[in-house]
Amino acid sequence: MEAIKSLINFLSYPQWSFTLSLVLFWLAMRSKLLWTKAGGWVLLALITLFFGLAMLDPNFFVVVAKPDNVPIVMMVYLVGFFWWFAMHKAHENDRRIADGEPTFEKSESEDRIFTWPDLVFSEFICMVLLTVGMVLWSILLKAPLEEPANTSVAPNPSKAPWYFLGLQEMLVYFDPWMAGVVLPGLIIVGLMAIPYIDTNKKGNGYYTLKERRTEIWLFMFGFLILWCELIVIGTFLRGPNWNFFGPFEYWDVNKVEPLVNVDLSELIWIQILGVGLPSNFLLREIFGIVFTGFYFLVLPVILIKNKFVNRFYQDMGPTRYYVGMTLFLTMMLMPIKMYLRWFLNLKYFVHIQEFFLNL
Repeated sequence: MEAIKSLINFLSYPQWSFTLSLVLFWLAMRSKLLWTKAGGWVLLALITLFFGLAMLDPNFFVVVAKPDNVPIVMMVYLVGFFWWFAMHKAHENDRRIADGEPTFEKSESEDRIFTWPDLVFSEFICMVLLTVGMVLWSILLKAPLEEPANTSVAPNPSKAPWYFLGLQEMLVYFDPWMAGVVLPGLIIVGLMAIPYIDTNKKGNGYYTLKERRTEIWLFMFGFLILWCELIVIGTFLRGPNWNFFGPFEYWDVNKVEPLVNVDLSELIWIQILGVGLPSNFLLREIFGIVFTGFYFLVLPVILIKNKFVNRFYQDMGPTRYYVGMTLFLTMMLMPIKMYLRWFLNLKYFVHIQEFFLNL
């Protein structure tokens, strides 16, 4: 049993858990027939069984059963359920469309009910049940209230609310200005821009995967892997001093893991070329500037030659294509920076401290 816990602790560290999640996400999207029907309930039962057995471990129980973290556990289950539900509906509609049958939503629309009293009565019953649930929650689970804030004493670890933990985790890989302002702003702008850059008219008003495969893959990758997983990491795996701890590992406040920041300029000028950093900031950061320019300006042009990407270029047109590709490359910059941070301690591609410009 201890060997299994040690293995799980090892695999939970971000460089391995993130890689494993990428593989599982790819397998899940490629083999949806195995889990979008009855297989999903079997998978849910196995996950619940593992979770129940893991709760017997005191270190796991202390972290997961914290009043602050109980809603996050529920959120993980809800996200998993609605992902399964959406893929189940999409698979069913894809089958119906292939057989020439109407979609599930269209067949449902023919069986309509009145808002009053049918819908209002159902909403009232839900309101009563949720009220009872909230009352029982408040009785059984202690509110996570602490002493008044003290400016001279900070909690360890000091964490943001759960909905900001993904951004707090991004601070490890990006400059605070990028992680706290630019990237969240681009997320909002990107979600607003989707209706204007997406030319695929299929899938509006009904679940489908075959007709919007690429769009769903990209969105679910950004939401599940680059957002929900960062929240889970920040909630359950970030302990004192913002160090990583496995789910069965004791949160030792004396654990020290020095994190060295290495810029791309230092990696090339000092470690590879064996010379000192140039005093001129443009010459010093020339490699990062060239890489950034190539990544955002040249790479979208090169990708047009790819048959798969060229199809989107032809459908979307130049303007929509370059806007969408810029948003996509910005999203992909996150896993690139994460892996470079984990394996090379690389912090910034461009680090111009003279003007507080860091990327």
